[in-house]
Amino acid sequence: MKTTKLGSQGLEVSVEGLGAMGMSAFYGERDDVESTATLNRALDLGVTLIDTAEVYGPFLNEQLIGQAIGHRRGEYALATKFGSEVADDGSRSPVNGSPAYARKALERSLRHLNTDYVDLYYLHRVDPNIPIEETVGAMAEFVAEGKVRYLGLSEAAPETIRRAHAAHPISALQTEYSIFERDPESNGVLETVRELGIGYVAYSPLGRGLLTGGITSEDDLAADDWRRGMPRFTQENMATNLSMVEQITALATAKGVTAAQLALAWVVAQDVVPIPGTKRRKYLEENVAAADVVLTAEDFAALEAAAPAGSIAGTRYDEAGLKSVYK
Repeated sequence: MKTTKLGSQGLEVSVEGLGAMGMSAFYGERDDVESTATLNRALDLGVTLIDTAEVYGPFLNEQLIGQAIGHRRGEYALATKFGSEVADDGSRSPVNGSPAYARKALERSLRHLNTDYVDLYYLHRVDPNIPIEETVGAMAEFVAEGKVRYLGLSEAAPETIRRAHAAHPISALQTEYSIFERDPESNGVLETVRELGIGYVAYSPLGRGLLTGGITSEDDLAADDWRRGMPRFTQENMATNLSMVEQITALATAKGVTAAQLALAWVVAQDVVPIPGTKRRKYLEENVAAADVVLTAEDFAALEAAAPAGSIAGTRYDEAGLKSVYK
C-alpha cells in the first residue's frame, strides 16, 4: 500500500489505516479470534496505522492489539488515545486532560499494548477545564522521554488546534469525516490543519457502516449495538440516508467497485487518511482495495450530486455527544 506523511514531524503511515474499536466495543459481539486474524492480515497487506484507545472496552481493545500483533511491533504505527477518564476497574468519568491523568493513562496503555512506546498519542476529547497548553505540555514530556513519538488531537476546534500546535507540534488531528459527514470542510478544521501542516485522520469514513450498503434498517444492528441510539439510525432518518446510499451504490456498481470502496476512495482523494473499522478479514480486504481506486472529475461530481454536503439526516451524535466535539 502507498504511504503518506502525517504532519511535518516525520510520521509516515499507509494511506489507509485500520480502526480497531469495533473489535472490542460498541458494535455487538466480540470475536477475538477473527479480530486477531484481521489485525495480522492488515499488516500483511501493508496497513501500517492501527488505531485504538484506552476507553475501547475499556482496555480490551488495547489488550487485544498487544496480544495479537505485539510480536510484530516494528511493522506498524500504533495510535492510541486518552482523555475520557477511566478508572482501573473500567468505570468511566468525564473528560480529564490533567497532566496527572495523562501520565497514568499512558503508562497503563503501554502495559496493555505490550510495548514501550506509542507512535501517535491523541488527546481523545478536549477537557474544557484544563488549558490545552497544560495538557499538551504533559504530552510533550512523553515525547522527550521516548514513550511517545508524535502527538495528536481528536475532535478539537480550530483555535484549540492552533494553541496546541504552538505548545508542541501536533502531527495529526482526528475527527469523523466521510461523504456523509462534511462539517470539517465548513467549520475551519480542514483549513486549519492544512495551514499548519498537520495530518488529518478520518474515523467512521463509512458513515458508521451506512455507506457500505449493508445496513438497511435498525434490525440489521445487534441488540447491544450503540448505533441503535444514534440520530442517523432512527427509522425516520434512515429512510433519507438510505436513499443516498442507493445512489452511491449505483455509482459504485457502474464503476466496478463496492459502495464502501467508492466512499473510502473519496476520503483518500481528499488527502485524508481514513481508518475504517472492521473485525473481519473479508471486509478488511475489501477496504484495503479502495486505496487503489482512482476517481475522475465525473466521479466526484456524481458523488456530490448523490450526497451533497449537509444532506445527511440526523446529527452524528446525540445531544450529549455533540457537546464533547470541536472544543
